[in-house]
Amino acid sequence: MRVMLAEDSALLREGLVRLLKEEGHDVLAAVGDADALLEAVTGERPDAVVVDVRMPPTHTDEGLRAALEIRRRWPEVKVLILSQYVEKKYATELMSGSIDGVGYLLKDRVAQVGDFLDALERVGSGGTAFDPEVVRQLLARTSHADPLARLTAREHQVLELMAQGLTNASIAQSLHVSQSAVEKHVNALFDKLALSHTTGYSRRVLAVLRYLGS
Repeated sequence: MRVMLAEDSALLREGLVRLLKEEGHDVLAAVGDADALLEAVTGERPDAVVVDVRMPPTHTDEGLRAALEIRRRWPEVKVLILSQYVEKKYATELMSGSIDGVGYLLKDRVAQVGDFLDALERVGSGGTAFDPEVVRQLLARTSHADPLARLTAREHQVLELMAQGLTNASIAQSLHVSQSAVEKHVNALFDKLALSHTTGYSRRVLAVLRYLGS
């Protein structure tokens, strides 16, 4: 995969560059601010960008804004966001459009090398990858409490895993149940959340996250 990085911590940035190169990825650019990332993407379109939410000069939302701009101008470029904390506003804004090829991970997850690389591969192939903690907090803070209260404990587990971007097969493996059982839970929870007419895996995830994060 052809990747660009935007991370203001030189130590983390160089560590990611080395990791990605060792995994066979081509790192086209590794920069320390959002403007440099946009300039790099303008000059040579990568397959994916990995970008920190907070970068110079204000360390608020420069990276997130750059990611949204990349999604708007070059929708074919995949985006994996890194954040120190769960920032619901930014996560919801990122999810407000198509989430095909979009991921949001907490930086702690980067230390779990396998999880980080798996997320990047999923995003790079056009899938989604949302940190379990991000999903958990979105679910916990949703204003749609009544529909969620109708879900069984197992349906809630399936919803959380589905929102992370896992396939039905991966959910079945994680929960140690059959894939047909997962499909039944998925159909049931979408009926309860009035989302039964949504089609397509990524679009179903987007619909759930929009519903829960609005």
